[in-house]
Amino acid sequence: MSDIYAGRTPVDPGTRARVTALLSGLDQRFFRSAADRHWPGAGPVLPRLSRSANHGLLWFGAAAGIAFLGRGQRSRRAALRGVASLAVASAAINTVGKRSVRRRRPLLDTVPVIRQLKRQPITTSFPSGHAASAAAFATGVALESKGWGAVVAPIAFSVAASRVYTGVHYPSDVVVGAALGVGAAFAVRGIVPTRSQLPSPGRPHAQAPALPEGEGMVVVVNRASGSSDAAGALRDSLPLAEFVECDPEDVNTELEKAAERCTALGIVGGDGTVNRAAVAAARHGLPLAVFPGGTLNHFAYDLGIEDSQATCRAMAAGDAVRVDLGRFTGPDGVIGHFLNTFSLGVYPELVRVREHWSPRIGGWPAGVVAAAKVLRGQHQLQAEFEGRRRSLWMLFAGNGIYQRFGFTPGHRLDLADGLLDVRVVHGGSFPSLRLLAAAAAGPLSRSPVHAAERMRRVRIKGIAPGTPLAFDGEVAEAPAELTIDKGNEALTVYRPRAFQ
Repeated sequence: MSDIYAGRTPVDPGTRARVTALLSGLDQRFFRSAADRHWPGAGPVLPRLSRSANHGLLWFGAAAGIAFLGRGQRSRRAALRGVASLAVASAAINTVGKRSVRRRRPLLDTVPVIRQLKRQPITTSFPSGHAASAAAFATGVALESKGWGAVVAPIAFSVAASRVYTGVHYPSDVVVGAALGVGAAFAVRGIVPTRSQLPSPGRPHAQAPALPEGEGMVVVVNRASGSSDAAGALRDSLPLAEFVECDPEDVNTELEKAAERCTALGIVGGDGTVNRAAVAAARHGLPLAVFPGGTLNHFAYDLGIEDSQATCRAMAAGDAVRVDLGRFTGPDGVIGHFLNTFSLGVYPELVRVREHWSPRIGGWPAGVVAAAKVLRGQHQLQAEFEGRRRSLWMLFAGNGIYQRFGFTPGHRLDLADGLLDVRVVHGGSFPSLRLLAAAAAGPLSRSPVHAAERMRRVRIKGIAPGTPLAFDGEVAEAPAELTIDKGNEALTVYRPRAFQ
């Protein structure tokens, strides 16, 4: 069927040729203008910058720097998203882009020799892979962290500009490559949402006093968790708050003293320290302000609190939510509480070894090292679970449902769901493979080697003497019998109404 019968107006080949020639002419003109122009200070910088971006080396180094210097979950997420966006952009350019349009590289007769690269690329000119990678990395970083995005953006722009400056690309190659890179970053976001896209984990909202500048608050700081530096900066934001710094063995005492004289209780430290503060705040009916000061800070990050300023904003506005508080009870009454996780079996030892290595090599690598070390010669747990005597490698209970599970548990979208995320790895041979299978599986999954269920109460009997248990990174000895359940909406915590 002809274009007329199809309802489309045919395009005159002559018109198409004239448009193509016009665009090509503009591209040539801009290229020659860039070649003739004097760029102050660019001579010793742009060619080296262009070479450093070969094979993504510049961006891999930038990602490592962001993850190391940022020292927080947001920075690590920004680095990881930047690398993932770069990978998608590079794959698209090299498998589709370069093969779709066979365009020759610009002639170098108008480009000063001092600008030219020593090794000229041999692939086709359109689109620019360097520009795509630069734009993808910078956009991916900015989608998670505007601050780091602002740092990376000028470098990415310079890399893209260097491709025209050194004469290896036309301006349109760079523009289209950069557009594809931005598209790749947004495509990654469509598959893996950024933190700002996730639904608010805090509900329901609770009444809490607005405390601008910290008036009426006592903030307890655990010196051993590496929180003293964070507390120093926090004093400037909360000039009316009272700060109490203490050693780990004095944290419980100072929390009790503070709870008797404050309107709200603040805590600076890691998950174990926050656990103690949560118990004190719940017992005295006080709202809790959490200022992340540990290595992992799972509870704070699941609340949407990634830095102390987020908590300060919530306090000034009186924004707070109610969250569940997990508890484990022995024959003689409540033994302890947990905000994040409780576990029996090999997991407590995994936690101990992982916590030792994670500040140095990261959570997941540290988990692998811990598994390799702990599972050699480890004895299985023998206990009565759900009315049956069982052999278990691990029993894990999360305070709320985790979206994924592994050596480092993932995020929770609801901290007041009234549910325990219970994961069991059955006893048997090849414990490492069984744990990996459980780590790869999601909530409500089952297999011959593991099971995952949502429960409100778990009862365990016949636990052997000396069996360790772990809760929020702390390790203790388990009693012969245990009941694990939750105090629903037992704790009020300050948190901003929206992710920042």
